[in-house]
Amino acid sequence: MKKTIISIWNFYYEGFKNMTWGRQLWLLIFLKVIILFLVLRLFFFKPAMAGKTDEQKSEYVGTHLIDNN
Repeated sequence: MKKTIISIWNFYYEGFKNMTWGRQLWLLIFLKVIILFLVLRLFFFKPAMAGKTDEQKSEYVGTHLIDNN
């Protein structure tokens, strides 16, 4: 098991070490992921149960489960 993990690590390490354009492309991919999951989440997905008590949260979930079915 440990040998397999080390060989997988070495495979990716050697592959990334020899890349020229790949590093910039991976940086671009990580930047896009950060924008999608952090920035857009803040603006478009407001928390529905922020500031509610446990009783209000359970009521909210219960009504939405009943309404969706």
